[in-house]
Amino acid sequence: MSHKTLILILVPYWFACAQPGPGREAVRPGIDVLLTDSVRLITGRRVGLLTNQTGVDRSGMGDLERLLDAGVQVTAIFSPEHGYRGVLDQEDIGHGTDSATGIPIYSLYGAERAPTPAMFENVDVLLIDLQDIGARPYTYISTALLAMRVAARSEVHVVLLDRPNPIAGVAVQGPVLDTAFATFVGMLPVALRHGMTIGELALMGNAQLRMGAALTVVPVDGWRRVLWFDQTGLPWIRPSPNMPSLESATHYPGLVLLEGTNLSVGRGTPIAFQLLAAPWLNTRGVIDRVAPQVGVAFRDSVVVPESPTDGKYAGASLPAIVLEVTDRAAYDPVVTTIALLAAVRRVHADSFRFTPATFDRLAGNDGVRLMLERGEPWETIVASWTAGLTKFREMRRQYLLY
Repeated sequence: MSHKTLILILVPYWFACAQPGPGREAVRPGIDVLLTDSVRLITGRRVGLLTNQTGVDRSGMGDLERLLDAGVQVTAIFSPEHGYRGVLDQEDIGHGTDSATGIPIYSLYGAERAPTPAMFENVDVLLIDLQDIGARPYTYISTALLAMRVAARSEVHVVLLDRPNPIAGVAVQGPVLDTAFATFVGMLPVALRHGMTIGELALMGNAQLRMGAALTVVPVDGWRRVLWFDQTGLPWIRPSPNMPSLESATHYPGLVLLEGTNLSVGRGTPIAFQLLAAPWLNTRGVIDRVAPQVGVAFRDSVVVPESPTDGKYAGASLPAIVLEVTDRAAYDPVVTTIALLAAVRRVHADSFRFTPATFDRLAGNDGVRLMLERGEPWETIVASWTAGLTKFREMRRQYLLY
């Protein structure tokens, strides 16, 4: 771990607004901890804020409003994929200005994927607050890491406000990224379901990629690794336009692989990443042939994608297999997806297609696709990543905060 890295562990703090409901914990995200316990980290300093619509306190108030109310000097805003408001689903997002404050907004999902040194001219501290989804193929941690690299070169301190992993921090599932397949949608050698918070990932990235950033992680107060998002008492805000619910997030580490095929995952429907669909899909035939899976049920349905951002089957009435979690502690979405893909290939050898580069980028290697194409049993494919998972579990231990 870089000698410049500081892990900030704070004594638990109770405040009145954090009263948990039945079965919920009094969890406070990093922004609350910062402003109540450690505002000294940013007092009297010019702050650049990398965030989006998920950057809110326990009550749902946005970071920018909280910071300005506290007298913090925010001089720049940086936004990741989907923009500062989190509603854009396009490849090139331009810069802008916050209409309420006049603060410049620099998009890091357009002409630049990382801040330029000029963007840091009036910044002493980069404050990062983004809600990760718990799966490797998600760009927010990549944006944070690229910003950290520039911050290190510009001698800008980084303070990352941590948030819970929405699908808990215990299970580690799926293949570990082969670094030969590292891209913007997966920079770190972690499992498809990594079981880490964005703060823990940032610590790992700072060390593994030798960034040398002066990094302070402000932890979540009251979160334990066994807690799912709906047990935290925090408001669910879509991390991205096609992540409508915790149910979708639970399936995402597996079903995201289908983005590298000619199957729809339900973009353009209210239940994106809870299904697979295609005009040619024989739902009952696939369900009858898929191996029984633990913690999930399948049902056949029909969906109509409206303006899907992946361009798949817009306006068409599609036969669909909808997945419903029945035991989330036992459920492995990656294993289930591989079993489904094996069944789809058996039933639809003439219709099903991979988009190899996309699938391999999401899987983190080309071995999964090649074994599926050879028709190897799904159990053999799953066994192929067991050794890598064991090594990853050991490696990640040094970065865990909770």
